[in-house]
Amino acid sequence: MSPDGSAFACIVDDGGYPRAVQRFLSGRRTTSARWVQLPVDGPITRVIHSADGRWLACQVAPHGGNRTQVWVVTTDPDDRAARRLGTADDPMVELVGWDGTLVALVATDEEGVAEARLVDPSTHDVVVLDRRSGGHLVDAWRADEEDGYALLRVGPRGYRELLLLSRGEKAPLLPADPGSTTEMGIILDDHSPAGPANPFRRSGAYGARAYGDRILVRSDNGCEYARLLEVVASAEGTSYRVLAERLDCELDEFIVSDDTSTVALLWNIKGCSELQILNLADGSLNDPIALPGMVASELSISADGSLLAVTVQGPGMPPSVELVDPRTGEWGPVEPARTEIEKMHVPQLVEFSARDGTPLSGWLHRTGGPGPGPVLLYFHGGPEAQERPGYNFLFPGLVASGIAVFAPNVRGSSGYGRAFSHADDRYGRFAGIDDVADCVAYLVDTGIADPERVACAGRSYGGYLTLASLTFHAGLFATGVAICGMSDLESFYANTESWIAAAAYPKYGHPEFDRELLHELSPIHRIDDLVAPLLVVHGAYDTNVPVSESEQIVEALRERGRRAELLFFDDEGHEIVKRENKAIMSATIVGWLAEILAPAPLPEGLHAARAGAVRR
Repeated sequence: MSPDGSAFACIVDDGGYPRAVQRFLSGRRTTSARWVQLPVDGPITRVIHSADGRWLACQVAPHGGNRTQVWVVTTDPDDRAARRLGTADDPMVELVGWDGTLVALVATDEEGVAEARLVDPSTHDVVVLDRRSGGHLVDAWRADEEDGYALLRVGPRGYRELLLLSRGEKAPLLPADPGSTTEMGIILDDHSPAGPANPFRRSGAYGARAYGDRILVRSDNGCEYARLLEVVASAEGTSYRVLAERLDCELDEFIVSDDTSTVALLWNIKGCSELQILNLADGSLNDPIALPGMVASELSISADGSLLAVTVQGPGMPPSVELVDPRTGEWGPVEPARTEIEKMHVPQLVEFSARDGTPLSGWLHRTGGPGPGPVLLYFHGGPEAQERPGYNFLFPGLVASGIAVFAPNVRGSSGYGRAFSHADDRYGRFAGIDDVADCVAYLVDTGIADPERVACAGRSYGGYLTLASLTFHAGLFATGVAICGMSDLESFYANTESWIAAAAYPKYGHPEFDRELLHELSPIHRIDDLVAPLLVVHGAYDTNVPVSESEQIVEALRERGRRAELLFFDDEGHEIVKRENKAIMSATIVGWLAEILAPAPLPEGLHAARAGAVRR
């Protein structure tokens, strides 16, 4: 949202790389759109208005890769020239938000050392707030001044905490609690005028918000599920109180209006979203506001709290920006940002237990066909992500071709408490792989899956879990599709970005101290067990999971006379983001699975194209 609520900026996917657009509001109806043009070949991944509404800061991924850049453009229609912040020597720059008129960002070097910076978009003058390995700026309030504050996130994945930077000193924001995660915070400002005229307004923080000496954070410190805490800093230290919590689900994200009147909360209830408003003055919670989609994210609010923007999506509904009055719960008539609404029934949430009694769940997308049939198990990334009933461009074509999709949340997934999210750490990964076999057993035992026609697929960690399932439980699967997945955890550590490797040690194990564990968990070392046909997908600019991870397993299988193909995109990175490439990938995967699982004609319009990708 712009501070005055007169416009919002969003990302539009209508062909080519996703790009940014500014939409203007008249009576809360969008009346026009102005594209934000950047002279760089890559998708926009974030866009944020400045505090005074004069600038848009954009995060872009050149060539669809993973090393992002930050650019700014003015909102003046007569001056749309884009300016890059940072230098060519910065391999990766991430957008945090705005500290007044300064852009807050993090620049990471080749060694994984992160530098928290404030940059003047007009002069490019830089103030360095902090420099450390694995650090990340979360929010800043007048951080370039003596009485300012900044929040720094430190620690590896799943074990993060926030440091408060004040008057040149740093101190932990919350008491020590091993295994907790505190990574979202906003510094609130009670010391300067509220609203669009406030020169110290921040915008786009990662979920923490501070008001001078008051900070709101999302954290599971001291509890099982993430909740909203208010932290007060003083000369004697910090103290906190709980503003909002639920005992059976967690807080996904929140946003606070600049006048500190309104806090919008998104709760995660077994993967579905619930929107609720907290009145900060008296701590009261309004009744939940019904959402137009099953999953919501990316909250943004006007300075006076009168208008909230939220991205919503569902199984047949691609992500779309919607506007709501947080005080009345009334959704405004917005020009549809959706490019397609696909007819797809609501998936079924199924819950069952693993062999050791651990509760598991997943979303089942049925075909409507009679009796046991072909089923694809699709694994999310992370591993600490979560399968939710949102939009997945692969699922409609699979269901239309007669292949049911079961998307499970095996141990290690988020959304089910901190103990469950840590249950696959290091040696727990063996149990996480066994969860896949228990998913298959459930599908077969309940008459959903034909045991001869079960496949598995996934992206990133889901690609790794696909390869692990095909080797640890080879007899269960007729085929697999691994998208940008790791085949050898040792070579992954050797070739990925240094900051990704360092953050992953608690999850997978250390490349030096846990060498035997990594070797045993790597599918490449169990290659003789992988007998099912394998389709592998990868993007050339992937530096998170290098292309060599896919190439080496395809080569090893072919040396053994096995069937293995590589679908290669030379204009993508760790995610396949171009609409045209998504269509190619979807058609290829549907065709591959339909041939092996359920020989039948492909649905009309799902014939694989060849342009833009190489199948080899």
